[in-house]
Amino acid sequence: MIYLDYAATTPMSKEALTVYSKVAIDHYGNTSSLHDTGTEASQLLHLCKEKLASWLNGEKDGVHFTSGGTESNYVGVQSLLQGNKQKGNHIITTKLEHSSLLNLWKRLEKEGYHITYLPSDKQGLISIDTLEQAICEDTVLVAIQHVNHEIGTIQHIEKIGRLLRDKNVLFHCDCVQSFGKIRIDVKAANISSLSISSHKVYGPKGVGALYIHPSVSWSSLFHCQSTAQSLRPGTVNTPGIASFITAAERAIEQMDKERERYEQLFDYTKQAIRELDDFIQLEGHSTHHLPNIVGLTFANVQGQYVMLQCNRYGIAISTGSACQVGQQAPSSTLLSIGKTEEEAKRFVRISFGRDTTYHHIDEFVVTMKKLYHEFSCVK
Repeated sequence: MIYLDYAATTPMSKEALTVYSKVAIDHYGNTSSLHDTGTEASQLLHLCKEKLASWLNGEKDGVHFTSGGTESNYVGVQSLLQGNKQKGNHIITTKLEHSSLLNLWKRLEKEGYHITYLPSDKQGLISIDTLEQAICEDTVLVAIQHVNHEIGTIQHIEKIGRLLRDKNVLFHCDCVQSFGKIRIDVKAANISSLSISSHKVYGPKGVGALYIHPSVSWSSLFHCQSTAQSLRPGTVNTPGIASFITAAERAIEQMDKERERYEQLFDYTKQAIRELDDFIQLEGHSTHHLPNIVGLTFANVQGQYVMLQCNRYGIAISTGSACQVGQQAPSSTLLSIGKTEEEAKRFVRISFGRDTTYHHIDEFVVTMKKLYHEFSCVK
């Protein structure tokens, strides 16, 4: 099987697997226990926090490990809102966000919050001027994703952060797709809270992190004493965290080199499908774009059929975010960039990873040409 769905998940690296096993055997103590075994595990946890904070240009005390990006989004936003109720009940966001946040906004509206959804252009980029105009006295939080998970458009988070600093508004940023692929500076971008996930960078599933700036007021969702600075209760997953940090370290070290390779793969893909431009349209921003994510819409065939045909030929792709698979509604990202519901259903995403080669892209393009001829004959 040719795997072209790395934006959905990545395989665990050998280094991450080795560290997981070693820590599970040698450092199995509860990090809250006061005996030596617990202290060793606690020291390892603090080392992991220090490393992650350094990659974000943040503070160790701001790092909180979670079960993944969805929990980090949910807990981050809720904790900020509960800690800043006096500031107002207005939230600004976009329809480009991950489903974990889109679903949360619906619930918060029922609880009395007013949600403003910023429009985007046809390439998925939001306007800083439009954001500024949307801010009012009751605006407490802006939540804008760094990199879109379906079309790869990169938002100007540093410009957004500077604006929100001047307006004294909190900023939550979903960095699940960008972490390990683009440099993230929480200070330069004035980020109040940030979410990342291990399994996007060749670490284990079920592990992630939430960064909340130590200077920001927040309040835990949980009404019990926690082992993690009252953010979330429960025993810390030390082996998973150590494995995550091991995988992330390699991703950070190879980030610039891999980005350059992804740019070459992206350009190769763009050239290869050019002769099918009346059948396939490339989505996402032309310059502000993460090159390992390639969003495609088709002229006259549904994305689900394209995905099934690719699977038949031994190629794994997706029809969008894995968290939305099986839902009847079309992608909110595609609707946000101006697609009709019917057009949004003609979307697929391919995404590159460490093992992606030009041969894999060639095989994908061959399959697209078969589809093109199949539907040309039908017409």
